[in-house]
Amino acid sequence: MSVVVNLMSRNLRLFFRDRLGVFFSLLSALILFLLYTLFLGNGQVESLQENFPAASEEDVKGFVDTWMFAGIVGITAITTGLGAMSVFVEDSASGRFRDFLVSPIRREALILGYLLSAGVVALIMTTVVLIISLAYLYLVDGVSFEAGQIATVYGYLAVSCLAFAALSAFAVSFVRTTGAYSALSTIVGTILGFLAGSYIPVGALPDGVATVINALPFMQASIPIRQEMTEQSLESMTGGNQEAITDLEGLFGITATVGDWAVSNTYVLFILAAMTVLFTLLAAVQIRRRIA
Repeated sequence: MSVVVNLMSRNLRLFFRDRLGVFFSLLSALILFLLYTLFLGNGQVESLQENFPAASEEDVKGFVDTWMFAGIVGITAITTGLGAMSVFVEDSASGRFRDFLVSPIRREALILGYLLSAGVVALIMTTVVLIISLAYLYLVDGVSFEAGQIATVYGYLAVSCLAFAALSAFAVSFVRTTGAYSALSTIVGTILGFLAGSYIPVGALPDGVATVINALPFMQASIPIRQEMTEQSLESMTGGNQEAITDLEGLFGITATVGDWAVSNTYVLFILAAMTVLFTLLAAVQIRRRIA
């Protein structure tokens, strides 16, 4: 076990030493923040104020910001595991695998070192972004959360980190060059905001597109986080009007349906747990083939 821990620590040091790699792992979250800070945020606030004239500008902005930051932390949980796998790609491209193969390190320990480091990186980065998000919402919008809400959000984020780190490890296990990895990271970082329903509210999209997005785990993983983070601000903005709350939840992807089926939080936990197990096994098998 000490060998696995040492390998994981080595991978963590290499990842955090590469500042550009850390930056690109947060690219989707940064894009979302800049889009809403510079462009989309004011439009959302103005549109909601027209529909809820009794709500104050602070309440409306509080809702938009909590929804935005829920998307940011959700995206971070997805993308940072992919960023952590840059160490695996560099080891493969540089020929370090050959050094590992002639050492007394067991292949199982080497595989676990890569997989665990991806999950740990995702947890660390997501924790930092969550803390920054909560601080921003409190200092700028005056929005605070109870300890139970924060714990619930972090629990869902932790499961998301593990699930998408496993998925990223499996995807990257087929990548053989740093150029291909950079292209994959760029593509994922660009389109993920759309797939997670964060750049544009999913309810504003055509029904067919919205249905496809709601069926994807990227979107589903964000639902419980949005529910917890927007609960208070949504109620304040709507004055507790349940009909308005239900409509806005569907529009902003706080709830999701696929056909007549409503995506439940229980299902979200199940699919994330299943992804963790399935893609961890598949990634382990593929990585073993690569280093054999």
